[in-house]
Amino acid sequence: MVVCVFVITLYLPKQPRFRYEFEKGKTWLNKDLISPFSFAILKTSPQVVTDKNDALNNVLPIYKYDEDVFKGQSEAFLNEFDVKWKSNAFAENEKEGAKQAAFKMLQLVYNKGIIGLTAKHQKDGKHYDFSLLNNNVSVKSNSQDVFTTESALDYFKTNYNSINSRVKDAVIDLVESHLKPNITFDEGLTLTVQNSTVNSLSTTKGMVQKGELIVAKGSIIDDEVYQKLLSYKDAYEAQTKTIGDNRLVYLGQVLLVGFIITLLMVFLFLFRKDIFADNRQLSLLLLVITSMLLALTWAIKVNLPSLYYIPFCIVPIIIRILFDTRLALNLHLLVILVAGFFVPNSFEFVFYQTTAGMVAIYSIKNLIKREQLLMSASFILAAYFVCFVGIALLREGSFKQIEWMNFLPFIFSVLLSLLAYPLIYAFERVFGITSDVALIELTNTNNKLLRELAFKAPGTFQHSLQVANLAEAAIFKIGGNSLLVRAGALYHDIGKMENPQYFIENQNTSTSPHDKLPYEQSAQIIIKHVHKGIEITRKNKLPENVIDFIRTHHGNTRVDYFYQSFLKNSPEKFVDENIFRYPGPIPFSKETGVLMLADSVEAASRSLKNPDAQSINDLVERIINYKLEQDQLDNCDLTLKDLETIKLIFKTMLMSIYHVRIDYLQTT
Repeated sequence: MVVCVFVITLYLPKQPRFRYEFEKGKTWLNKDLISPFSFAILKTSPQVVTDKNDALNNVLPIYKYDEDVFKGQSEAFLNEFDVKWKSNAFAENEKEGAKQAAFKMLQLVYNKGIIGLTAKHQKDGKHYDFSLLNNNVSVKSNSQDVFTTESALDYFKTNYNSINSRVKDAVIDLVESHLKPNITFDEGLTLTVQNSTVNSLSTTKGMVQKGELIVAKGSIIDDEVYQKLLSYKDAYEAQTKTIGDNRLVYLGQVLLVGFIITLLMVFLFLFRKDIFADNRQLSLLLLVITSMLLALTWAIKVNLPSLYYIPFCIVPIIIRILFDTRLALNLHLLVILVAGFFVPNSFEFVFYQTTAGMVAIYSIKNLIKREQLLMSASFILAAYFVCFVGIALLREGSFKQIEWMNFLPFIFSVLLSLLAYPLIYAFERVFGITSDVALIELTNTNNKLLRELAFKAPGTFQHSLQVANLAEAAIFKIGGNSLLVRAGALYHDIGKMENPQYFIENQNTSTSPHDKLPYEQSAQIIIKHVHKGIEITRKNKLPENVIDFIRTHHGNTRVDYFYQSFLKNSPEKFVDENIFRYPGPIPFSKETGVLMLADSVEAASRSLKNPDAQSINDLVERIINYKLEQDQLDNCDLTLKDLETIKLIFKTMLMSIYHVRIDYLQTT
């Protein structure tokens, strides 16, 4: 418990909490709020975005003028000109004039500039403004004021004159290969300027002075007042981060979380002592609480867009399936109450999560089919939707104003709640808790252990099936876990697989192996099936609450047949009664008590030679009364009314099994 409180409070946000909650369009019900200090009024998010976009639109893309491009290209042009002239066998006396004319035009083009156009700056292929940076001097320019490689080539074709068309074609061909952009986009510098511009933007639009009224009691919170309140909240939290004592904040968190955990412990001590006394189950509950609150802390620290992404409903689903409704509701409420201190609009948050959690609990009475979890998720989503629409209408007063995109976090949360299914399986394995799903798997008669029982001890298997039917019907009627009692009944005699021939239901001949054994040894063989059953089931990793049925189904009664036979045939010998007595313990729950009665009644009913209504009635009464006299039911929660109901169920079912009919008087 202490570790749980320490871990939770260690990671929770440490800044003091703003004391007021408010919503746009609602009435301010608190007293007049006077500003205790001066603070700036923040712009709204849309205003900030608009200012940012306007500022970015005013920042021209920066292009750099590179003089080295002309130097390199002109030098290469002059060198290649001579080679090309000679290879074409043009007149040498015309070469110098043609070269100088072409060079001057090339120089003119590069001086004006050849731009490398950037597609993202062009809108519908139009020209655009840019900032031309040359020798650290920036000049606003336009793409139509400079050449592109295409327009530069066209300029040459139009303005370069030569009396020889072959010379002109050769020169233009050479020029084309030496037209390279010397005005290029500098993305890094542009981005730096944009960031600098955005960072220099003001996020405020005025001031509220110390002592100035922020909002009066009873006034409506309009857009202006709402923005002032948001600004005051931010300023308050910023100040308390530097002025407030984090140690006192931590102390407050320890007190609150510690009190919540203490309430849980008190609830368990008063109403679920079995969990309170079980460290594994207690650890599971504390782990669930800690995990959910740590998930909330993580979401706050990473600034998750909405805290409704967190699947809080996974808590009541898991606890309801593994434990019960009361504990699930209590635990869910405690988690939500703690979380409410650290979320915005805490009342709204608590309302959403409480109602959804209640729906989650009510929709899963027993998880016996996988589709039940999907149905539960659907009900949770429906609950969220009803709350979302209701709160939106309460706030906006119009369907048109509802922002439906805000419902997406709830959908995501419901999808995450489906993780409860694998988590339940993991918790069962780690903490040794048995859910209804696990019990259903155990009661499948096609599983390996029960198939082995049916093969090695078919009589015992049939007996177990009948006991399961009797016990399940009885516990269903008086109230209890019918799946658990059925599983316990199917495995209660699993230890008889060791020596099946020593048990009468598996003997096919008139002779018994006990005939050649001393009564003490026979009794020990019979008693041993309890120990062997525990050993087999633990080896196969069956849950402890199922193994409890093996341990308790005979309680600490005697193996009376061999005990009485010993007394009858050896009256002179000393009798150590413990040799003939099961080790116990006696049943300690409704389920284990009903299983003991069903086992004894079913086994005894097989000895009835001519079963009829009277003999079955006497048998059931005698067996149950005997168990009472032997104090075998002292630790059960069975009442006298429960026992009468159990008797009636057993009698009715046994008469059906043995096809007992009521005799009707015939009249002539």
